[in-house]
Amino acid sequence: MVKPPPETPPLTVLYDGACPLCRREIALYQGLPSSTPLCFADVSDDGQPLPPGTTREALMARFHLRLADGRLVSGAEAFVALWATLPGWRWLARAARLPGVLWLMERAYRGFLRLRPRLQGWVSRWERAGAKP
Repeated sequence: MVKPPPETPPLTVLYDGACPLCRREIALYQGLPSSTPLCFADVSDDGQPLPPGTTREALMARFHLRLADGRLVSGAEAFVALWATLPGWRWLARAARLPGVLWLMERAYRGFLRLRPRLQGWVSRWERAGAKP
């Protein structure tokens, strides 16, 4: 008897569902086809189990992706790994692999993280007012 090939473990997108910006971005990704199975885990949910050796606060502070081999990547590296699975977005992943681009993306992401609390406040106010940013 021939054994079926093992299933490819999904990539797991670990995101902050309490963040209105993150929810919008994740909703976009969830609506796209992927060449790799994807799971989405809202780490702001206290019932969501966390990868070993992590904290909820650390996972909510940056974008994280758990790869099929179990490794955890974050920031620009995580975005690039996700984009590589999404038809129509793969060109971004290829561009990020050019010399120096991932480094620049990570610096830009760190800059965004400093602005994130203020942006979250604005989007939250818009959502409460019934507007769409």
